[in-house]
Amino acid sequence: MTASAYVLEYHLVNYRRTWRSSALSTVVLPLLTMLGFGVGVGAYVQAGVDGVAYLDWIVPGLIASTAVQTAIGESTWPVLSYFEWLKVYFAQAAAPLRVFDIVSGHLAFMIFRVLLSVAAFLLVAAAFGALHSAWALAVLPISALTGLAVATPVMAFSASVTTDSYLAILMRFAVLPMSLFSGVFFPIDALPGVLRWVALALPLWHGVDLSRAATLGVPPGPGAVWQVAFLAAWAAAGWAVTVLRFRKRLVV
Repeated sequence: MTASAYVLEYHLVNYRRTWRSSALSTVVLPLLTMLGFGVGVGAYVQAGVDGVAYLDWIVPGLIASTAVQTAIGESTWPVLSYFEWLKVYFAQAAAPLRVFDIVSGHLAFMIFRVLLSVAAFLLVAAAFGALHSAWALAVLPISALTGLAVATPVMAFSASVTTDSYLAILMRFAVLPMSLFSGVFFPIDALPGVLRWVALALPLWHGVDLSRAATLGVPPGPGAVWQVAFLAAWAAAGWAVTVLRFRKRLVV
């Protein structure tokens, strides 16, 4: 195995000891979200959105949002704790492992967690009859790319701070607005012009749009290639900055 694979194995071994703490929420949260927003709110949106039943329209947005929330959850406090409290990264750097291996292995584990959460959500959505195409399976790689596009810059931010107060600020003023105004619950066409451009500049909306095309079984259009490229650019830029931040803290 490569060195990055050994780092991934370390995180998987840790997860084998703690997976029970997240297993229930991985299944229950999608179920409650589907009932609350898809069924509850959907009952008041009888006309649907763009000719699509609200439940069917909101499901891909919720899936993409779940991918982003999982990626952010794994790239904030765990990363900070490995620097400030548990010192895991310093131990790995002394193994020795390259910064590239440490970052890549941990990111691989984050994507593993994203795929687990999204797969659970897909199963719940299928039980509700909200998936209308075999292309819904394409949501898995879309979610992985969307999660990576968010996890890498957030990981860089977490590697740059020394207290979790900054993470709380990030969640309140960046993550929460992005989740609310990126086309998950309503079309971004309803936003004012400036906010619409902000939504377009962030990764989540592109993940939502691609996932929506997949679950509804409609052609994504020529813009899909650019959306994938946009997400890949976010991931690549975030990865590069993360490596720089890790190298600054780990390499003496």
